[in-house]
Amino acid sequence: MVNYMEYIILDLEFNGTYSKHRHKFVNEIIEFGAVKCDEQMNIIDTFSELIAPQIAKKLNPHVTALTHITLDELKESRNTFSKVVSKFRKFLGDGVLLTWSNSDILVLMENYHYFFGNDKLSFLKYYVNLQKYCERALGYSDKAHQLGLSACAETLGITFEDDSLHRAYNDAELSALCFKALYDSELLKQYLYVCDNDFYRRVTFKNYNICDLKDPGIDKREMYFNCEVCGRRALRRSKWRLKNRSFRANFRCLRCHKDFEGRITFKQCYDHVSVTKKIAELPPKKPNHTEQHGNEQ
Repeated sequence: MVNYMEYIILDLEFNGTYSKHRHKFVNEIIEFGAVKCDEQMNIIDTFSELIAPQIAKKLNPHVTALTHITLDELKESRNTFSKVVSKFRKFLGDGVLLTWSNSDILVLMENYHYFFGNDKLSFLKYYVNLQKYCERALGYSDKAHQLGLSACAETLGITFEDDSLHRAYNDAELSALCFKALYDSELLKQYLYVCDNDFYRRVTFKNYNICDLKDPGIDKREMYFNCEVCGRRALRRSKWRLKNRSFRANFRCLRCHKDFEGRITFKQCYDHVSVTKKIAELPPKKPNHTEQHGNEQ
């Protein structure tokens, strides 16, 4: 890596449409917005371009409502994806590309493949998933919900107008402010990827839940639960069963006499298995017929 780095925070707006030519749905990019920061996190340049749709003939109403971008506005830009990508390539240079989550980088790859037939972004050298970086920097640990950009900004006390969100440049600028507030050069090294073949395998890997107890990805040593009251290891009282892609079993704390259902999910990620555990109360037992008859007497 070069000694001096520039950071380019990119945000995209796109329109889901069906391509009759390719017989598949495509997230066609309609807007690029980016800011370039130096190593002191000062914004030194900006990039904002609309793109006239080449696949879609109309915009999804949800996209129009969210972004307030009109089809006429896009057509008036007279920009093609090829033209804007060429401009952005020069804007990016040898800098590090950052996007909030990897959804935008995947959409950019999707469009690049559609128009140029290449699965890899030839101009991309370094990449950071800014969402993952900010989650780590903030100690955010909710595995069920990813940290949203607006939530991150609010946590950091960064003010913004709700109406300004969902336009590419505004979101890119807000992302840059969050990055500046949480900038840590040593932590950043852990989230910076060189865009080689391993990077593309990683970014395109689709996580999935493991639903077979015999799968080698499951570590049986993780299949335990502690009592929420006293913290002692609970006793499993039923066989494991699969429901909604999580393994479940009944447990009892022998000290507190507390019964509960333990739920554990194993998610296969690119280079590790993520384990999530939850505890749920068991529904009260329904009295059997004999008990009901005895109570009536």
